[in-house]
Amino acid sequence: MDVTLLGTGAPAGLPRPDCPCAACTAAQGDNARAATSLLVDGALLLDLTPGAAFAAARAGHSLSGVRQALLSHPHDGPAVEVPAGLPQPGRVPDGRELALLTGHRVRAVAMDAPGTGYAVTGPDGQRLLYLPPGGAPAGLEEPAEPYDLLVADVVGRPDAVARLRAVGAAGATTDVVAVHLGHEVPPGPELTRRLAAAGARAVPDGTTLVVGSYEDVPDVPRRTLVLGGARSGKSVEAERRLEAFPDVLYVATGGSRNGDTEWAARVCAHRERRPGSWRTAETCDLVPLLKDDGPALLVDCLSLWLTDAMDAVGAWDDAEWADGGERALRDRVRELTEAVRATRRTVVAVSNEVGSGIVPATASGRRYRDELGRLNAAFAAECEQVVLVVAGQALVLRG
Repeated sequence: MDVTLLGTGAPAGLPRPDCPCAACTAAQGDNARAATSLLVDGALLLDLTPGAAFAAARAGHSLSGVRQALLSHPHDGPAVEVPAGLPQPGRVPDGRELALLTGHRVRAVAMDAPGTGYAVTGPDGQRLLYLPPGGAPAGLEEPAEPYDLLVADVVGRPDAVARLRAVGAAGATTDVVAVHLGHEVPPGPELTRRLAAAGARAVPDGTTLVVGSYEDVPDVPRRTLVLGGARSGKSVEAERRLEAFPDVLYVATGGSRNGDTEWAARVCAHRERRPGSWRTAETCDLVPLLKDDGPALLVDCLSLWLTDAMDAVGAWDDAEWADGGERALRDRVRELTEAVRATRRTVVAVSNEVGSGIVPATASGRRYRDELGRLNAAFAAECEQVVLVVAGQALVLRG
């Protein structure tokens, strides 16, 4: 079964008309996207959008063989002239199945938001799931047979991918292709990077995909270190990397700091930003978590882990530091990095990058700065990907 993406953009397209934002300004050439529309084996059209006939012609196809046109959006879309010979677009009621003379079967999938999703099974048995913008499947049952191709709003609804992965409907060989792409993410390398972290990809308009071919599915890095300064956006970057995972354990190393209202406000902001399905553990005992099997870990952050470790070995006192404290801290860091090296879990860790700032005025401050630099370097050496976040922009240092 072949699927040609006549368009891959948001309903308003990319660039959006009269939008002066940086993303729309950069959306030229292959980065420009028409509203999403799919042509399946030349026989089934999912979403009729303005210019679909011309888009098909540019991709080397014709709409003359289309036997069924279906709408997925919560509305009937913009006023579009139906090309001559094309059947009037319609919609399949949720849960109902439509059989085409071409051998394709189309089942309407109920969404948790207005709109209709479509599960398409080709004559060869290959399976495609297409979801409308802003929607995720509702009422998923476990276990489920994995789809060969998932075409969905990965940027707007990463939790849809997480839900499908949780029940097995999206597996390791499922090709996850992002569509309904708007100006929320800058086009080009930044979009590619963000999607790859979720095991997804984007393709230019006019691309034809062979359902069941998964050679281009990006490998998700298993261990990632996200570095950055204060308020750089490093925690947001780390959280974004795991939004499409079905189960995540958020490891908070800072504790509650009873009575510190400013810290409580920070913790509350982090919790509100995270998906509701994530679990939280407040601990600095990272080694047992890394040694155990389980869901993906998000550790936020290593700098607070180091503070706790330095407290435990008396690192702030010069005499204790010289009398075994330094050696004890080295042992703790080595135990942590060895656990990272051996872990089978997906791990995303956050840490502060403080070595580029003002030299601390105190000996203990300089000691902490130096030890954090050593810890970051040792941890990074065990990670497939290392990212530095500056002013909200992620710079890939490795991977």
